[in-house]
Amino acid sequence: MENSIHASTTTLAEMQAWLDQFAMERDWEKFHTPKNLAMSIAIEAAEIMELVQWTHGSEPIENSANNSPIAEEIADVLAYLLRLASVLKIDPAQALALKIMKNAIKYPAPVDSPESTK
Repeated sequence: MENSIHASTTTLAEMQAWLDQFAMERDWEKFHTPKNLAMSIAIEAAEIMELVQWTHGSEPIENSANNSPIAEEIADVLAYLLRLASVLKIDPAQALALKIMKNAIKYPAPVDSPESTK
């Protein structure tokens, strides 16, 4: 992998292909069941929480560079999410778009009214 890889130029499908190949080359596919991947997502998300556990929540994270501990945990969560989507044959972009549309109906944006500006 190159350091020139950026979210603005890398597709989810490309990332899924990297992860699928990585798992295949190590014969890990047999371990990547939906249950195991879902549990791994929760475990890695908990590791993100651990990094901010004793903060007040409003202060910035001191080191949020791409090679920082929090970036590594974010990458772990993303990797497991993309593997789970791949194993389940879910298009993550389409799933997210559908969920945003559903949430837009459930939680409509406030409409400006004369009273809201007072």
